[in-house]
Amino acid sequence: MTIDFSKLPSNPGCYLFKEVTGIIIYVGKAKNLKKRVSSYFLNKDQGAKTSALVSNISTIDFIITNNELEAFILENTLIKKHLPKYNIDLKSGQRYAYVQITKDSFPRLAILREKPNGKEENVFGPFVSGQSRTELVRYLNKKFKLRTCKRLPKTPCTRYHIGYCTGPCIGKITKEEYSNTIENVKKILQGKSSELAISLKKEMSSYSKNQDFEKALTLRDQINAIEYISQKQTMERQLKFDQDIINFIIKDNKIYLLLFNIDKGTLVNKKEFTFDNSLVDISVIDDFLIKYYGNSNNEIPKELILPVIPEKGTKDYLEKIKSEKIIFTIPQKGEKKELLDLCLKNIEATFFKDELVLIDLQKKLSLKFLPRVIECFDISHLSGTGTVGSMVSFKDGQPHKANYRRFKINTLDKGKIDDFKAIAEVVKRRYSRLLKENISFPDLIIIDGGKGQLSSAVSVLKELDVLNKVEIISLAKREEEVFRPDYLFPIKLNKKDPALHLLQRIRDEAHRFAITYNRLLRKKEIRKS
Repeated sequence: MTIDFSKLPSNPGCYLFKEVTGIIIYVGKAKNLKKRVSSYFLNKDQGAKTSALVSNISTIDFIITNNELEAFILENTLIKKHLPKYNIDLKSGQRYAYVQITKDSFPRLAILREKPNGKEENVFGPFVSGQSRTELVRYLNKKFKLRTCKRLPKTPCTRYHIGYCTGPCIGKITKEEYSNTIENVKKILQGKSSELAISLKKEMSSYSKNQDFEKALTLRDQINAIEYISQKQTMERQLKFDQDIINFIIKDNKIYLLLFNIDKGTLVNKKEFTFDNSLVDISVIDDFLIKYYGNSNNEIPKELILPVIPEKGTKDYLEKIKSEKIIFTIPQKGEKKELLDLCLKNIEATFFKDELVLIDLQKKLSLKFLPRVIECFDISHLSGTGTVGSMVSFKDGQPHKANYRRFKINTLDKGKIDDFKAIAEVVKRRYSRLLKENISFPDLIIIDGGKGQLSSAVSVLKELDVLNKVEIISLAKREEEVFRPDYLFPIKLNKKDPALHLLQRIRDEAHRFAITYNRLLRKKEIRKS
């Protein structure tokens, strides 16, 4: 299959590989979806299982999340729901996991695979998965310097010497001090992190004022740990009923809508819809709710989380179908608002990723126009022979190959190298023709090179009296600096900036197209000789 990796977002989230029938065959999580998915297809040293997986991929879907933790949770959920054949089989009980504070004089954290029978004190959970539970325990042990040994040794262990344990085995901490620490850990496991963080901040401030910086530093680490653990796990919450979350964007008379299915607090699926706004007789939400849930295949959940309030008639219609009351929620803040915003973020990543990058590029380079149409020029030769020029065209962030052009350079003597003169020739030939045929100019011209190449192109545009019709920049490969004719200094974009990645992709495509033409001409010369 051919995959356009530029369509994939760089956000954290989950990717879903599907075979030709649409069945999900693999679910994975990623800190950066674009990099992770690309690695499956660009890495040649794959095992037999991965090779078999890749050969069966027909389409790729994704769900972006706010952070890596949410991606982990969502991956666990999606695997449980869809049972993809290429994922490692999970035991049915692996999802539920518990942590216990032991009854020792200096308690420690113990991992439980199952909840004990009856009422057992100081048992916390269930947690999202065995792995997340283990990571939490490891993190708490390290940050709160708890003992991990099952029996107190007579001499301190390595953890004490590297500062990960308070040393109760050798009396370096009293039972009262240790008990206070355990109470703080208990509050975290009970979900009372916010009030604990406030209390510890006051305590830390007091130690700092008294210049007890060692204890203040310890509390600072614990506060940071609490804030990390308290990171909102938007993908999974404990609820007794189902929800659907719906959000949409209207653009260019089209409606882009996305629906999240929430199964008892856990995001399990997303569905995308695009339709013509002119076909909607009532509000977008009302029209969608009536058409979608009027279909007997689509079950109406107990709660609908929406960006706007539907009409009373729509509510009555849905409740009549469901035969019970439905909760219609239009959140203004809190967790449900975050889910609604996440839905919107997925719409932008799914439908408008390229446009958002173009808007960002316009802002970063202070361009007058949104660069919907970009043309990029490059020169290629082999030691001065077979000098050619290329021009590639991108429309709305994607290659527009029907508009690609290639040029034999006519103004250079054979064997002479002069990229400045070559650039001037191809730019003049291209835009003289557009003027003659009264064809629209691009929004942005990119020249592969530095100040010299840019100056040559600008001189031609001035000569043709069209410099006011278009923006022009050059991209220098060594430092990836962007030059503008009206700027004294180059613009340096962050290496991770999607706007720079787009410029690089366009520049590299122009380079590829030029080299291909250069090789073609050299082959023809060899055949003649």
